[in-house]
Amino acid sequence: MTILLVLTSLILISIAVWQLTKILELSKPADYDDSEIASDKDNDMQGKLMFLFLIFIYALTIFSFYQWGDVMLPESASVHGENYDNLLWFSFAVIFFVQTITQALLHYFAFKYRGNKKRKALFFADSTFLEGVWTIIPTIALAGLILYGLFTWVDIMTIEENDDALVVELYAQQFNWKARYAGEDGVLGDANVRFLQDFGGKNLVGIDPTDRNGDDDIVVQELHLPVNREVVFRIRSQDVLHSAFMPHFRAQMNAVPGMINQFAFIPNVTTEEIRLRPEIVEKVRKINKIRFDKSEDLVASGDFPLDPYEFDFLLLCNKICGASHYNMQMKIVVETEEEFNRWLDDQPTFKEFVQ
Repeated sequence: MTILLVLTSLILISIAVWQLTKILELSKPADYDDSEIASDKDNDMQGKLMFLFLIFIYALTIFSFYQWGDVMLPESASVHGENYDNLLWFSFAVIFFVQTITQALLHYFAFKYRGNKKRKALFFADSTFLEGVWTIIPTIALAGLILYGLFTWVDIMTIEENDDALVVELYAQQFNWKARYAGEDGVLGDANVRFLQDFGGKNLVGIDPTDRNGDDDIVVQELHLPVNREVVFRIRSQDVLHSAFMPHFRAQMNAVPGMINQFAFIPNVTTEEIRLRPEIVEKVRKINKIRFDKSEDLVASGDFPLDPYEFDFLLLCNKICGASHYNMQMKIVVETEEEFNRWLDDQPTFKEFVQ
């Protein structure tokens, strides 16, 4: 019923706008110039509007930096993240410089050389020099960006054999994440979606029960990582295309059904350490203020007990994978090697969990 009322309202509004347009056309004076050829007055007005718009977009840019400049991600929490951020800021600088210059020239020239019947336009039928300038300069700039990005990508994605690396499987499904660690044997057991219904649905990631390597695997729904140790992620999906996105570590890799993708990085700061950084403390303070202000009445009435927000690393899905995509996330805890080992020892193995 609601949809019908909305559609009816939209149809009636459209009819009203159409009728209003007709009325305005009929009310024009008899000497109204309906010519589609722009006059000097039209050109003058459009030129001035272009210049005003130039001022507007620059003012909006400055205001945006001032108002929301602090919502950027904090300093990277992974070793490779510094290279990633350098590439990002270099790209931003080039794009911002080019955009600033070209927009200034475009709008200023539209204002300065706006149409005037008394002025004759100067034009070049052909200019090899100008064509070379606007071809060669963009080519050099784009080639630089592409090569810089390519070398950075190769550096980030080169995963060398490391016996000390921690191997973790990230398992995506609508709409949650699970992580699987190898047990004492250091080998992840085989897995397949065909085994998900085994053991009364307790086989959360489809571990093959006939593969003894999987008996001591550990499946969890909160990801723990040791600091300053390489972590190799093997990423797979149960159903649709997902994307394992860990923004604070500058890491992202698609989770594709039927495939195992791989990504590696080294966390270089613990959760407790990053919570003490001044920029994180300030972000948390602002977030808690906004949350409290928006729910002040409910908190005062006692109907909504508001717990303060505390910063955590998160694993998110960066693909639109369905209705609850926005809430597909998993907490990541980065801790010392000793804390990680103690936590891992407390988790039940696959064999213990299904019994």
